[in-house]
Amino acid sequence: MRWLFKIVFVLEIIAVLLLTLWAAAAIYYDSPVASLRTPAAVLYLLAVIAALIFLRHGQKGIMIAGAGFALVTIWWLSIKPPAQGNWNPDDVNVAYADINGGQVTIHNVRNCDYRTEQDYTCQWDVRSYNLSDLRRADLFITWWGSPWIAHPIVSFDFGKQSHVAMSVQTRETVGQDYSAIRGFFRQYLLGYTVSDERDVIRLRTNYRKGEEVYIFRTTVSPELARGIFLDYLHRVNSLHDRPEWYNALTNNCTTNIAVSAADARNGRVRFDWRILLNGKMDEMLYEHGGLVSEGLPLSTLKEQAHINAAARTADSSLNFSEIIREGRVGFKDSGSSLVR
Repeated sequence: MRWLFKIVFVLEIIAVLLLTLWAAAAIYYDSPVASLRTPAAVLYLLAVIAALIFLRHGQKGIMIAGAGFALVTIWWLSIKPPAQGNWNPDDVNVAYADINGGQVTIHNVRNCDYRTEQDYTCQWDVRSYNLSDLRRADLFITWWGSPWIAHPIVSFDFGKQSHVAMSVQTRETVGQDYSAIRGFFRQYLLGYTVSDERDVIRLRTNYRKGEEVYIFRTTVSPELARGIFLDYLHRVNSLHDRPEWYNALTNNCTTNIAVSAADARNGRVRFDWRILLNGKMDEMLYEHGGLVSEGLPLSTLKEQAHINAAARTADSSLNFSEIIREGRVGFKDSGSSLVR
C-alpha cells in the first residue's frame, strides 16, 4: 500500500502547484497596486514552494499552500466590477430593453460605420420589435486561428424588421486589448453587444484580418427562439444594472448561450466539452440536430456557410443580411426581400 500513498502524495503536490500558480497569476494580474504586482506574486510563489519543501512531512506544506490559495481566492472573488470606465467608443453604451407583453424596445443598439477596424463612427439606436414576428435564430461562428477556439454570435430573424445580432464579448477600456490569459482573471467586463449585422458581422468579415465567418440556420422553433431572445434581454438588463466580470472559462460567449438556451427550455445545461472548446461548436450542434443541414455532411455544410466573400460584396448595402444568406442551406427564402 505504500506505493498508493506515494501516488496520492504526488497527485496532491501537482494539484497544489497548479492552484498556487493560478493564485500567483491572480495576484499578478488583479492586484490593485500595479507596482506591487510582480514582487507580491513572486513572494507568494516562493513562500508556498518553500513551505512545500521544508514542511513536507505531515503534509504541513500542503495545508499551508491550501490555506494560501483559499485566502487569495476569497480576496479575488471580492473584487467588484467597475460601474464606470474610460470605455472604447464601441463600448461606451450598454444596451437595455423595455419588455411590454409582445412588444420589445431595445435601447443602445450599436450601429458602427467602419473605415478601418480601429477607425469608425458609432451611432446608438432605439429599435422596437414585435415578438410575434420573430421567426428563427441564426448562428454566426468566427474562427481566427486555432480550430479549437471560435466566437459565436446569435442573430434573431424578425422578417421585415430585419435581424438583431447579439454578441457576448468583453467590454474593454481605451488601450485595452483582449488576451486569452487575462481572460481567466478579473480584467474585462462581460458585455452583451446588441447590434446591426452590418456592424458586428461586417467588422469581422471586411475589416479584421484573419477572421473567417460562417453562418448556419438553426433548427430552433419560433417559440424557442422567442424564449432565448427574451432570456438574452433579461441578461442585457441585468448587466445594465449590475456589471459582471467576463471569464474565459465560466462566463463567456458560449457558456452564456448554453445557459440562455437551457433557460428557454426550462431545463439544465447539457454539458459537452465543446461548450468550453467552442471551436467545435458547429460539430456539437450538427450531431444533436441543431443545424439545418438538408442531409449534407458537416464539412460540406461548413464550406458553403463561409460568408467572407459575400460580405465584402455586400459591404455597406442595406441588404447586407439578405446578401450574405442568399443561396445558402436553410436560407432559401432569405433573398426575397432584396432591393433590386
